[in-house]
Amino acid sequence: MRKSHPVRRAVLAGAATVSGIVLLLSMKPASDPGGAQAAGGQVPPAAAGQAPQGGVNGAVTGDAQQTQYGPVQVRLTMSGGKITQAEAVQAPKGGRSDQITASSVPRLNQAAVAAQTAEIDAVSGATYTSAGYKKSLQSALDKAKAAGGAAQGSGNAQTLTGDVAQTQYGPVQVRVTVAGGKITKAEAVQAPKGGRSDQITSSSVPRLNQAAVTAGNAQIDAVSGATYTSAGYKKSLQSALDKAPAGGGGAAQGSGAGSAQAKTVTGTASQTQYGPVQVRITVAGGKITKAEAVQAPKGGRSDQITSSSVPRLNQAAVAAGNAQIDAVSGATYTSAGYKKSLQSALDQAGG
Repeated sequence: MRKSHPVRRAVLAGAATVSGIVLLLSMKPASDPGGAQAAGGQVPPAAAGQAPQGGVNGAVTGDAQQTQYGPVQVRLTMSGGKITQAEAVQAPKGGRSDQITASSVPRLNQAAVAAQTAEIDAVSGATYTSAGYKKSLQSALDKAKAAGGAAQGSGNAQTLTGDVAQTQYGPVQVRVTVAGGKITKAEAVQAPKGGRSDQITSSSVPRLNQAAVTAGNAQIDAVSGATYTSAGYKKSLQSALDKAPAGGGGAAQGSGAGSAQAKTVTGTASQTQYGPVQVRITVAGGKITKAEAVQAPKGGRSDQITSSSVPRLNQAAVAAGNAQIDAVSGATYTSAGYKKSLQSALDQAGG
């Protein structure tokens, strides 16, 4: 038998190697776990089990979360109930924080989209930023579920998480479950703690929870000896009720909010150099029918600036129907904060 030529053997061996590589590549999984890990997150869970339901579309802004180095706030872009984009509209800045934010936030954004939940890994070296990001991300997901009418337990129930209300002794945040137009459950997911606050919280919060369910709105009495906690609770409770979609079986807005088509939405508080600004709007027929600042800078010179600028900003918001309004001369910081909070209210309203 004639021996194979060395060149022919080399060609055949090369062809076999190429075929093997092609076969291996064709067997590679569609999703690359390394991609999520490189983004500082974890491999997405199967079927993204906790992704918002109900075909939510548009932008949803989570509550701003205070951290040791500054606020963190997340905005999601949703399509068909899934996160298509995540971004931090607020993050710690200044000094060393600039470097940490620039490094960690893109990885957290990528992890949020990959996981479709707030169950993402913290970025090494950015513990506080990661914790704040995850918390704001979860509140955005809560709002998306509420907006989409996602079922929570029973068929028509919705879970709504109110904005964090800062008090002299610590933050208060309320979460309610609403079904059939009634509050069926209320709980404080944040409340003052440490020292004397532990006793006051354990005594007052259960009573406030019960009062919220009984009243069906935020018009509840303060608990004696827990004035600050009660005020924070009521404020956060009202913001949770504001987030109930119009016509979606939400609980009563105080004594009733206008026509059946009207919806009251409270934007997230925007921190400015002179104090927080927070806007509440009423939307009917796709238009802003009323705008008001529920928080604005106060004290000293700020009182004069606020009283002069806020009515003009309110009027501009109603006239424009969006957050693209001009800043009021001499009230640059207040105007910027107003527009930011107004935009977050519109995001919640779906406008």
